[in-house]
Amino acid sequence: MPSIEDSILMNLEIFVAFARKRLGDHHLAEDVVQESLIKALAADRHPDTDEETTKWFYRILRRSIIDVYRKQGARQRALNRFEKELPEGPDEEEKGELCKCFKRLLPLVPEQYRELLEEVDLKGERPEDVAATLGVTRNNLTVRLHRARKHFRKALTESCGACSSHGCIDCTCEEAV
Repeated sequence: MPSIEDSILMNLEIFVAFARKRLGDHHLAEDVVQESLIKALAADRHPDTDEETTKWFYRILRRSIIDVYRKQGARQRALNRFEKELPEGPDEEEKGELCKCFKRLLPLVPEQYRELLEEVDLKGERPEDVAATLGVTRNNLTVRLHRARKHFRKALTESCGACSSHGCIDCTCEEAV
């Protein structure tokens, strides 16, 4: 009679296929089978026959698969709770007062970039929606938005100096007054 290790190893590919069919991921299935093997080898009692060993290992494997689904469910519930707890935007302490130079300098940015800054950064529109409105891809919009922010950052730095390096929150530069 083969040992328990030999009985399980003879059917290893079948066990992996069984787990893969239920989990939909080959790598995860291999991991679950490996964890099940560790549980089986660590068990105090082992079956006597090859047939009993196979049935016994399937029970261990099924429980391990169920544990994976439970963990995934718990992880998803935790993510959902975390998402609900996130504030919609910055609270009053985080907002500070936006530099008044912002509105004065915005017209100095080229019009194509100014519109993007107004839509995405000031109005809070989703970049996907702005891209669809403009008829461009999301990647193209991201590049344009990067260039727009770069132009605006340059204008802010030239106008406000050190104040702009601190994000223009609670601005104290001379121009803002």
